[in-house]
Amino acid sequence: MFFLLLGFCVSAHGQETPFPQKGNIEITVLFPAGSSADITARVLAEGMGRQLGVNVLVVNRPGAGGAVGYKYVASQKPDGYSLVWNSNSISTTYHSGQLASDYRAFNAVARVLVESPLLAVRGDAKWKTLGEFIADAKARPGKISVANSGTGSHTHISSVALFKAAAVEVSDIPYGAGQVVPNLLGSHVDATVQLPGALASHIKSGAVRALAALIPRRDPALPEVPTAREQGVDVSLEAWRGIAVPKGTPVGVIAVLEYAIRRTVESPEFVRGSEKYAVRPAFLPAAEFGELIAAEDADLARLMQLIGLKK
Repeated sequence: MFFLLLGFCVSAHGQETPFPQKGNIEITVLFPAGSSADITARVLAEGMGRQLGVNVLVVNRPGAGGAVGYKYVASQKPDGYSLVWNSNSISTTYHSGQLASDYRAFNAVARVLVESPLLAVRGDAKWKTLGEFIADAKARPGKISVANSGTGSHTHISSVALFKAAAVEVSDIPYGAGQVVPNLLGSHVDATVQLPGALASHIKSGAVRALAALIPRRDPALPEVPTAREQGVDVSLEAWRGIAVPKGTPVGVIAVLEYAIRRTVESPEFVRGSEKYAVRPAFLPAAEFGELIAAEDADLARLMQLIGLKK
């Protein structure tokens, strides 16, 4: 089956060469090792490697809410060997002024999964519900500290949108993604808006309590966590992750990568890994994924303008 789906690249001599032919495929992850983005990318890379018969390596290139990694991949040869583990951050980094090029610098390959941004506190915190948290924030404007994964990140936008909608003022603390949970557990911040891959094990152990999920309906991976909407705050900012390649990558190469991703996402191994990190497999093919990114980019631009984060 694999050989029937080979993609082709045009060489410097005008000859077509099969893809993947040799060498490693590299997935750039925009956040540090150990982050939820890193963990889920490694599960994907392992499965893609089995499907393609080559090594698929994860390389972490964190910084500027994802801008460092996006800039790197956009500058690479469009031959299918340099991929980016992209997310809603392609729009948030651009509209926050950290990235010069928007999503059109890339070709979409496939959406892989979706995640629920969570407002979470330590397990021993006094707040048991979103309502209690908001009431305290209203009583003490700017005194409650809420960490996120960095300026312009999806968790940053989600946090600002949540508290704008609730009409309360908190102290916004942008960390690097890998620093958020240790600082929460170490009592250096009061709360965080973070994705479940970084929080799931701590929620399960009781070290962290999730007060609200910022999605339209309860997440099947975290059915006990009520949504913000259920609790009277109309905010929904579901996060997604997928694969994109530099603009101009051949259609045949994209088709091979898309097929390998589909087979991986549908595999029992990937489903089990997703359950472990409380994310949901949500494959979309290249064309539909590209349409989603374009539509959401416009929505995020409007939201960021509304909450004062658009540059």
